This record gives sequence, C-alpha cells and structure tokens, in this order.
Amino acid sequence: MRSRFTLFALTGALTVSLVACSSGPVDRASSESSDDGHGAVAGAEEVAEPQLGLTSIDADGAVTHLDLLDESVTDIGEISAPSALTTDGRYLFAQTDDGIEIVDSGVWTWDHIDHFHYYRADPAVLGSVPGEGTAAIATTNLSTTGGTGISFADSGDAVLLDTQALSKGEITELFRIEREPHEGLVVPVGSFALVTEASDGVGTSVRGYTADGESTGLEEPCVAPAGTITTRVGAVIGCQDGALLAHVDGDELQLERIPYPAGTTAPPAESFDNREGRPTVAGLAGSEGIWMLDTRARSWTLLPSPTPLAQVTAVDDEDGHLLALTQDGRVLVLNGDDGSVLAETAPLAAQSLSSGAEPTLIADQHRAYLSAPIEHRLYEIDYADAARIARTFETATEPAFVAETGR
Repeated sequence: MRSRFTLFALTGALTVSLVACSSGPVDRASSESSDDGHGAVAGAEEVAEPQLGLTSIDADGAVTHLDLLDESVTDIGEISAPSALTTDGRYLFAQTDDGIEIVDSGVWTWDHIDHFHYYRADPAVLGSVPGEGTAAIATTNLSTTGGTGISFADSGDAVLLDTQALSKGEITELFRIEREPHEGLVVPVGSFALVTEASDGVGTSVRGYTADGESTGLEEPCVAPAGTITTRVGAVIGCQDGALLAHVDGDELQLERIPYPAGTTAPPAESFDNREGRPTVAGLAGSEGIWMLDTRARSWTLLPSPTPLAQVTAVDDEDGHLLALTQDGRVLVLNGDDGSVLAETAPLAAQSLSSGAEPTLIADQHRAYLSAPIEHRLYEIDYADAARIARTFETATEPAFVAETGR
C-alpha cells in the first residue's frame, strides 16, 4: 500500500515501558469488566508490548495509521469528510454529515488494574451510526466490553452501542431513546448508562438506564451538561455547578455530586482530558484558568492560565504535570500545583484551518503528541525532558483529526 506519510527529521527514540502493575489503588469503578478473555478477540494476536500508533483522518476522509514502534504506515480506508473525532484508544468515532462513522485501528490495551494485555488485529472501517446534528460521544477505557454512548443534538436520539459487538466488527445498538433535542450526553457506566434530559432545548438532568434501555429510576439534576470522561474512579459528567461522578457499586448505579468551590466565578469546564484512565482530569475555565478535578479526592482546583490556551490535559504522573496547547501553537509543561510553566516548545502548530480542524494535543505515560494540520506534521514530545521534540513526522495530507491508538 502507498504510504500517506513521509518520515521527516527523525530524532530521539520512542521509549516504551512494559507496564506490569498499576501504580494506584484498585478502584476500577465504572471500568469494571466481566470480560473473562482479558480483552482477547478471535483473530487478534496478543503481543508483549503496547502497539502504540497515531491514527489520522484527513479532511477528505482518508484514514491512515502510523505505527510508533516501527514507523510503518498503513492506509486503512476512506470515510466521509469528518468534522470532529472522539476515540477510546482503539476505535475512532468520526462525526460526518450523516452521523458517526467508526474506524477500528486494530490495536488496543486491556487494563486489568494490576497488569495489562496488548493486542493487534487487522484495522478496518466498520460502518456508520445514523443521526442528525452534532454528536457527543462517551466511551469507557475498555474496547471489548461495555457500551459506547452517542447523543445526537438535532434529533435528540440517545444511542448506546454494544462495544463487545464492535470488537467483532459489528455495529449493534443496545438502545435508541427519543428525547427532546439538545446538546446532551449518553454516558456508559458499567452495564448501565446515564442519559441527559432537557427542557426547552437545555439539558436539565441525567437519568439512569440499563443496557437494554429500561429506566433504573435514578435521576439527578444537571443543568447545561457538557463534557464527560471515564477515569479509574468513575465516569465524570460536567454540569453548570460542578460535576457528577458515576460508578457501579455491586449491581447499583451510583451518582455523587462534586460542586465547584463556593464563591467561584470562573466559567465551568466544557470538556475534560487526561492521560487515559488516570484519576485527575483537566479542562479550561473559559479564558480565566484551568480546572483540575481529582476524582479520588472529589475536589476541584482552579489554576491560573499563564497565557491564552486552546487545550489542556492532565498527565497525572508522579510530578503532577499538566500539558497545555497555547493559542499560538506552543506546548507548555505546567506545574499541577500552581500552574507555573516548567518548560515549553516553540510555536509548532497554527490554529486556523479552512477545514475546521484544529491541532490536537495528546498525552500518554511517556510522550505527548501534537498534530499540526496546516504544517502537515505530527510531533512527538518528551514532556519530562524540558518539552524536547523527540520525533517529527511529515504527512502527505493534513492530519485533520488524530488519535493515539493502542493504549
């Protein structure tokens, strides 16, 4: 197959650690799995190390995978022109004019808390889920079990996909619930899901459902829901006054409210990001600062923004690093205690594109990755080594939307 990438200015070496044990307490919560196969799927090969890669979709819908271990490149296929992308570390859920198109990168990690399993299979374009309007996608940290939630803003449809079926190449809807149209969420939590409800087009609450679409009777206020992410502790849902934290206790779906600190006037976070699965998440407080949510401690911290920011993510490592992308395209390494700048790159990625795609900053345990669509480049950054540029990859077409896969 013809490569869509040309390797450029290769420097440094990718450090990949074989993670044998988790460093945190065993509080799997909403990531709890009954998958006795430890993430195995028929036809997949179990391997000794994580098969990390960058899976990209260009503005026309061409899907390409760059293997970060051997730097080989694979053309996976074509989808419709995308306008947004969400990933769980294996699948790419791409927003198109007709709904959501799903790509299987063919690489994934199965997290068993005290150890991990790594897999490789053939990548594929799986198909689409029809829906109207902007879609919000919510995933878990496991790609062979549980559910994946899709909320379509214009139609109001709330969809829960069977993630185990996805792992077999099948798109199966566990439920599709009709609601009042609004910008809402469908959040998988173990064998349940939380679905937002609205009044006059604005989200007002979340309700609990079983995987087959039966109401559990659980309902909790949540005005203007925005942003969701799954950590080891549970699933986070952003609300106007704070966050809801959901997990499964025994056979029951549980919700806790984590309000913003009293007296705060900073805007609420509208999205969350972190190194996958870690307990601490981060989101922008508008232009006023950075919200950090510690889901173990059930606490918020507001840090100052050192400069106008476009994106922020919590590395949640031993040193408490935060990573931020500035509006002028620099990557900052921040102190998670006070927000001070520990290191930074030169400007790497311009922010404005005719296609609507923007640079994306991704963090994993050892490296950060930045897409630069206008420049047709992907950067690998060693954030623990003064934000050193470890490798640079030049791409034949713009990497409009990029996900790190295999994690």
